[in-house]
Amino acid sequence: MYIFGYLRASTQEQDAHRAQKRMKEFVESKGQRVAGWYVENVSGASLQRPELLRLLEDANQGDAILIEQVDRLSRLSEENWQLLKALISEKRLSIISLDLPTSHMALSEHTADDFTDAMLKAVNSMLLDMLAAIARKDYQDRRRRQAEGILKAKESGKYKGRPANDDKHQLVRTLRKSGHSIADTARLAGVSVSTVTRISKSKII
Repeated sequence: MYIFGYLRASTQEQDAHRAQKRMKEFVESKGQRVAGWYVENVSGASLQRPELLRLLEDANQGDAILIEQVDRLSRLSEENWQLLKALISEKRLSIISLDLPTSHMALSEHTADDFTDAMLKAVNSMLLDMLAAIARKDYQDRRRRQAEGILKAKESGKYKGRPANDDKHQLVRTLRKSGHSIADTARLAGVSVSTVTRISKSKII
């Protein structure tokens, strides 16, 4: 079994590598090591995550995905969470999350009997679904509060909008002009695929 670490932050201003040291130490304390790291700054509410998709492509049956918390893997809608789980199940990958003790059994020897092993896996799957649902609700609540704040600011004439990152936009345009695909541009520039598409369609080329 190979263990692949997945690190994600939502924006470029956040440090996606923040939890890497703790995750590495956790795995080593179990007598294992991380075979590779996949790091990106993309919203967890989107399935269009180049590094996550690359991890799923690279992993073989029986390997494991290591995350700090379930919300690093998913803030997806229920429909998209089920799609992601299907991709993970197709390769029989384990999800090991530092905040979910029942998932740590993937790093240990099997339990004494098949029944106990099956029960632990069922409980772990249920808890994963629950934490993914909580992560999605937290995402939706924050978006709602942000929208309410923006509306209030607009009504009072104080809302100026989010300034564009000119350097990031120029990097995206340069990468696209040099022949990079949308997915490669998103990965190299550290932005989402939708952002690359939006910038590419803007009037300034």
